[in-house]
Amino acid sequence: MWWWRWRAGCTGPFPCFSSSVRDGDGWRGAGGRCRIHRLAGHRPRPRRSWQIRSGRVEPVTTLDPAPDSGLSAAFPGVAAVIPAINEEGSIGRVVRELRERGVGRVVVADNGSSDGTPRVAAEAGAEIATEPRLGYGRACLSGIALLEAGREPPSVVVFVDGDGADALEWLPRLLEPALRDEADLVIGRRTDAGEVGNARAHARIGSRWVLRAARILHGLQADDMGPFRAVRWETLQAMRMDDPTWGWTLQMQLRAHHLGARTLEIEVPRRARTAGRSKVSGSLGISLRAGVRMGWTLIRERILALRQEGPHDRE
Repeated sequence: MWWWRWRAGCTGPFPCFSSSVRDGDGWRGAGGRCRIHRLAGHRPRPRRSWQIRSGRVEPVTTLDPAPDSGLSAAFPGVAAVIPAINEEGSIGRVVRELRERGVGRVVVADNGSSDGTPRVAAEAGAEIATEPRLGYGRACLSGIALLEAGREPPSVVVFVDGDGADALEWLPRLLEPALRDEADLVIGRRTDAGEVGNARAHARIGSRWVLRAARILHGLQADDMGPFRAVRWETLQAMRMDDPTWGWTLQMQLRAHHLGARTLEIEVPRRARTAGRSKVSGSLGISLRAGVRMGWTLIRERILALRQEGPHDRE
C-alpha cells in the first residue's frame, strides 16, 4: 500500500500498486507520478524544508540546488568533526577534500578502529581524537572535547561521515545559513536518489517512524536525521549533548527544537560509499538496535523537557 507507493517512488496522493514508476525507462511521469496518477491529473506533492524560529515551525523554500553559494572558498572559523571506525579506505580522501575546501580544522574522532584509520587521517592533515568506547555519540563528543581544548573554539562545527558518502561540494550551501547567522542548525536532508546503495529499505522506513514519533511526542517537524549537518558553536554548547550512541543526531534535533533554535533543512545528494558498508543501515540487526536506542532517546528527552517546563507551561 503506502509502503509500495513509497518504494516505487510515486508521489501521487493515494496508494498506488503500480510497478511502472522506475527511473530511466520512460514510465515515470512528471514529478515522479505513475501512469495512473498522471492520467488522473493529480499533481505531485511538493517537497518542503522546515525552519524553526523561536520554537515555531515554518516551511521554507529549498535553496537553489546549484552548489556554488558565492561564499568565500575558505572557512577558517569552521571545524569539521568526523566520527570514524574502520574507514581506512575512505577517510584520507574525506580529510583532504575538507582541507582543500578551506575548513579551518578537521578532527577525526577514531572510535576504536582496528585498521589504519587514525594513521591515514593524520597523514591527510587531520587532528585525531581517540575514543575506544564504541558509540557514534561518544566519538562525536570526543571530537568536540578536542575542539574545546586549548585553541579558540570555531564559530561553526560541521559533522561529516568518514565513508565518503557526504557530497562535500555542497558544503558551502550547508554552512551559508549558519555563518550568516540565519540558522543555528542546518541539516543536510538526503534526497531519495542519493540514498541508493547507502541506506537500506528497513533503515529508511525506521527513520520515518522515528520522526513521526518525534512529531507526536515533541512537536518536531523534520524530514530526515542525516548526519551531514552544521551547527553554530554557541548552540552546540547550549544543547549539552550527551547521547553516547545512535540517538546522537535525533537528540541534537530535539534539543534544538526545545531550545527554540533556528533549524533549517537543505536537500543534499548522497554519494555512493567509497569503501566498506554502512555500520547501521547495512545490517538489519544493528538497525533494530539503533531504532530501540532512538526510541529511548525520544522518551528520555520528553521527560527532560517536561521537567524543565514549569507547571504553568504544561497547562
